Amino acid sequence: MSEIIETPVLQDSFQDHPYSKKRVRLAVSLFYFGQGIVFASWASRIPDLKASMQLSDAALGSILLALPVGQLLTMPISGRLTTIFGSRRMLTIATPLYALALTFIGLATAGWQLALCLFLFGVTGNLCNIALNTQGVSGEKYYGKPIMTSFHGAWSVGGFSGALIGLLMINLELSPYIHFCIIALLAWMHITINYRYLLGGQKPTTTEKPKLFTKPQGVLVQLGIIGFCSMATEGAMFDWSGVYFKDIVKAPQALVILGYTSFMIMMATGRFLGDKVITKYGRKRLLQVSGVIISIGMFTSVIFPFLIPSVFGFMLVGIGVSGIVPMVYSIAGTNTKVSPGIAIAMVSGVSYFGFLMGPPLIGYISALSSLRYSYAVIGCFGILITAIVAKISAIK
Repeated sequence: MSEIIETPVLQDSFQDHPYSKKRVRLAVSLFYFGQGIVFASWASRIPDLKASMQLSDAALGSILLALPVGQLLTMPISGRLTTIFGSRRMLTIATPLYALALTFIGLATAGWQLALCLFLFGVTGNLCNIALNTQGVSGEKYYGKPIMTSFHGAWSVGGFSGALIGLLMINLELSPYIHFCIIALLAWMHITINYRYLLGGQKPTTTEKPKLFTKPQGVLVQLGIIGFCSMATEGAMFDWSGVYFKDIVKAPQALVILGYTSFMIMMATGRFLGDKVITKYGRKRLLQVSGVIISIGMFTSVIFPFLIPSVFGFMLVGIGVSGIVPMVYSIAGTNTKVSPGIAIAMVSGVSYFGFLMGPPLIGYISALSSLRYSYAVIGCFGILITAIVAKISAIK
């Protein structure tokens, strides 16, 4: 890998943007909401897909590996494409493809088919993720104050809504394919209405193209490790919460989704409150406290694997992870050495190893011992977050 010499590259521009700050903020928030509802729709049907294909915990863990692999392999490309073409254009192309990939998951009838569809879901999802967070950084600059956590809060509201819709579809006994097609149609409608309000781009002032690979900066790697721990925890919630409540908590079928839902509610709440907390206490203190809360929540659900304590524990985990990824992306997006798209891609490249390793790790540990022990391992990541943040002087 060779280090990039800083040159003028394509950035999202808000000079002479014809729409108000509030309308731009709403449009960006709705794109976050849309991605949240698409991802949660898949997560809400994992127990059904696992049962229909008769997959063991270990087999499901291996299959789930395909999604973050698709995300990781796309990291260098997505950062570069976002830098060259701008986040607005990338979002209008990648977001419809992301919704389409969701429908393919509903067609899978065997483990290898599900893995292939999840790989495609990961590829399109990463293209959306890098472009959207780059747009979010631009939107925060355009708005003139910290609003990044509220953008991610919109994602969480989308996740909560997707979970509720998933519960409705399960009770209506609709197949995952029909469920996913309905979500895709809603996503395409939203894109058609809101894409014009996104912040556009300007042409680069130099003909030099950004390199595909960039030498990682120390602070970006450290931010990525923090994001890794947070995303591994989120992956445990997204992919295994339903299974945990079904197999460990022994919740009734109608309440299996309660753990995921409680997690998403508190994550959304924490993100909408996060900007005010950051303004008052600073990012460093909030990151440290968040790590402690994650560990307390995880260990509560492990030590007391019953309905009410587990719901409470999952709620704490939701609060703990709520502000970590938005803060990490916001800090990375203001880096002066590389463009926001590439900086966010660097941090995401490290962070998404959490999604890569978290869910399958849970499956493997569960196969050897118990799903409770798997969640105990993930609970240690919160302690690690607090320890790492304490050593990074660049975070204020």
